[in-house]
Amino acid sequence: MANIKGGRAARKRDRQNAKANKRNSSVKTQLHDDHKKLFKAADAGKKEEAEKKFKEFVSGLDKAVKKGVITKNAANRRKSRAQLKMNKTILAK
Repeated sequence: MANIKGGRAARKRDRQNAKANKRNSSVKTQLHDDHKKLFKAADAGKKEEAEKKFKEFVSGLDKAVKKGVITKNAANRRKSRAQLKMNKTILAK
């Protein structure tokens, strides 16, 4: 806990921030892992697995937006790039 001047409210805010930070970093780590799995499957040309991973990734992004971990535009950008990757690697073959 940080050495904060301001009393009880400041200490509570510090606890809340620590809790949110832990939750947000967990969600971001999961998103990063899902992204890596999706791109790995797409690069390997595994169409069914890549489509499954894409749905999981998009679902995770939507949940992160709902929780306020990332912004809506960031999620839309990531979805768009993932879809482009899917189209390029899977549908081209």
